[in-house]
Amino acid sequence: MAALVGTLSFMMMRLLPGDMAFRVAAGRYGYDMVTAQAAEAVRLELGLDQPWHHALLGWWARLLQLDLGVSAVTGAPVIDEIAHLLGHTILLALSALGVSCMIAVPLGLIAGMRKGGVTDRATLVASVLLRAMPPFVLGIMLVSLLSIDWNLMRAGGHHEHGTLIAPAITLGLALTATAMRVARDAMASVSDSAYFQFARTKGLNDRQALLRHGIRNAAIPLVAYVGVQLVYLVEGVVVIETLFAWPGIGHALVHAIFGRDVPMIQGTALVMGLLFVGLNTLVDLVCAWIDPRLRIARRV
Repeated sequence: MAALVGTLSFMMMRLLPGDMAFRVAAGRYGYDMVTAQAAEAVRLELGLDQPWHHALLGWWARLLQLDLGVSAVTGAPVIDEIAHLLGHTILLALSALGVSCMIAVPLGLIAGMRKGGVTDRATLVASVLLRAMPPFVLGIMLVSLLSIDWNLMRAGGHHEHGTLIAPAITLGLALTATAMRVARDAMASVSDSAYFQFARTKGLNDRQALLRHGIRNAAIPLVAYVGVQLVYLVEGVVVIETLFAWPGIGHALVHAIFGRDVPMIQGTALVMGLLFVGLNTLVDLVCAWIDPRLRIARRV
């Protein structure tokens, strides 16, 4: 998988129009300072005048040694730059998941317990509106309100703690749109089940039945949905980090594409792919821990 992701990234960069040497030189010195001589020096330094498969074979050889190479623009080791940026991306992703869970889980559970009620209808409308709104539009609205109109925080960057709030809310609300309905449908299915009705027959009120028999069963499809949404989270991080100038791997990937920094693009795409696979594996393990039936089925 690692070789496939890196190879596809390499081929797509090579197929883009324009002079790659000029773009790399512009990334190093700026578009106002770059010259034909600087571009030619970059071409010779990076071997861009050589057949493309030489560079690809060299990257494969380094990958076997767990070496992602050095950035064509900054000259720093790619693994060091990604290690620094990955922490910011994980912080933003976890914050967005936290925002999503704080909103979607309680509202979804209440809506599922009272199907057809005011909360159910209100969450449906909110879910449709949030789902229809592109994340970058929501992000621009938050910047306009929080930074320009109310002057509560910076519009972007990471120099202040408050600058995490706007991108986390933007990404979290986008996840909330569907998570709220998933939690609602899961809770509705649980409340209609025989074991939940029997819990009520035993004399438990709705709150007791929910805490003892409802939450754990309703959590299974919600956790599984989070695993599916990891694809959206990885994609959304790229857009949101670029919009808010958040220094994560998504923001770095966009700059690397503009600068034709192929080693940085290959390394970033590789790490994002491995991160997605690792998080999905973690979600499967959490689902197996929540639902003992899954563990028993694997033993049989």
